[in-house]
Amino acid sequence: MPSKPTPHDPHPPRGPQDPEDSLAPQGHPQRWLILGVICLAQLTVLLDNTVLNVAIPSLTRELGAATSDIQWMINAYSLVQSGLLLTAGSAADRYGRKKMLITGLALFGAGSLVAGLADSTGQLIAARAGMGVGGALLLTTTLAVAMQIFTPDEHPKAIGIWSAVNALGFAAGPLLGGFMLNHFWWGAIFLLNLPVAALGLAAVVALVPESKNPRGDRPDALGALLSTIGMTALVYAIISGPEHGWTSGRVLVTAGVALVVLAAFAYWESRIPYPMLDLHFFRDRRFTGAVAGAVLITFGMGGALFLLTQHLQFVLGYGPLEAGLRTAPLALSVVALNFSGLSAKWTARLGTPVSIALGMVLMSAGLVSIARLAAHGYGGTLLGLLLIGAGCAVANPAMAHAIMSAIPREKAGVGAGINGTLAEFGSGLGVAVLGAVLNSRFVALIPVAANSLPAALASAGSDEERGRITDAFSSGLETSQLVGAVAVLLGGLLAAALLRRAERADSAVAVSA
Repeated sequence: MPSKPTPHDPHPPRGPQDPEDSLAPQGHPQRWLILGVICLAQLTVLLDNTVLNVAIPSLTRELGAATSDIQWMINAYSLVQSGLLLTAGSAADRYGRKKMLITGLALFGAGSLVAGLADSTGQLIAARAGMGVGGALLLTTTLAVAMQIFTPDEHPKAIGIWSAVNALGFAAGPLLGGFMLNHFWWGAIFLLNLPVAALGLAAVVALVPESKNPRGDRPDALGALLSTIGMTALVYAIISGPEHGWTSGRVLVTAGVALVVLAAFAYWESRIPYPMLDLHFFRDRRFTGAVAGAVLITFGMGGALFLLTQHLQFVLGYGPLEAGLRTAPLALSVVALNFSGLSAKWTARLGTPVSIALGMVLMSAGLVSIARLAAHGYGGTLLGLLLIGAGCAVANPAMAHAIMSAIPREKAGVGAGINGTLAEFGSGLGVAVLGAVLNSRFVALIPVAANSLPAALASAGSDEERGRITDAFSSGLETSQLVGAVAVLLGGLLAAALLRRAERADSAVAVSA
């Protein structure tokens, strides 16, 4: 008879009755087809993170949207999604990952329909929030399902493909949005989700096996509420900082609420027998190393690429679609290396710590290339994007695999929620901090009242003054990219060191046993 797990045992013994064990030795017979289905659902969610950015002029004109309305249209989706990731992952583990995947697709499709037919800013904001709920369920359950249907040996390749879809979604959003707006009205960018959601629903019902935590932990309703409020407040504070000022009352109060609520969440999770997030995971060096690396990799990359798109549009004069095309090599290199299986082969040959270190060194070098050469033409930027893409293709799957492998398989939904939360947090923090570095450098070099590039260019009285303004922005961009490069490099070294120590400790335990 299997022994009864203790409430806080991060790796409880598995009984022969666990339904997930029947899939583990050989994997699901249709696992690659299922991976294609869940990646399609994942891609749709990721596209909607960026597709709306290119529709801002159309929304302003046709719905009479004010600046604050536009901000809420964009942020409602990411705020709700990031705030619910942990809760969504926990719900998938408890109630069934297939059920939550179906629920997520249905909510995302319904939200897309309402958004596409919206005739007011309030309706569009509400629809985007509803899409965020569906997106949170999809982002957590897709990775959790992949961990169930593949064998451990196949996990690196499966996660590599999953990561490549993430990169593809990031790059393709502006391209798809620009194409749709050139041929249709703005609502078409949302209605395009409907056939994908319908196809995904049919395929999930027919193909995806149900899996859940066989021990049926009790619902942690208070933990879910605290994590949702705390993460939503934290992300909102990060998003609002650059616009309203880091010392403004709105940002300070929201950040204070986030810290208090998240501290209460951590205290609550440490006291109850069946926590939504077992804090004992953080005692595992593999987990803490991967977590540290994941935050810093998204910090540097998310912030740096956000600033690069501004450079391409405001300094070099490209339109949104042209700028999107010029950043596409990053995603294409990630897709090529992961779909070909090359990154998984490198990781298997080098090991997880070395793979993460190598990947983040390449990414750091790419950011340095953009920082030093972007002002001299697109060649330096292209080199930087290819280096970042190669590094991302190696480091991101290895990091996600390290996080997921440090968590019991029956907690795969929570693991996916942690992975997604870290990505949202790191990227948002990177945009905020690196944006602040750029602005401080820009304002120091250009003694004008306007603290943004468009406003400064609008107030310029001559071509010579415009040249000085763009040079100042390029200088600020270089400084912020170098800060991002240092953050990525430190993240890689820290993650690799912690993971190496964990491997040595595991080897020592195995030898002594």
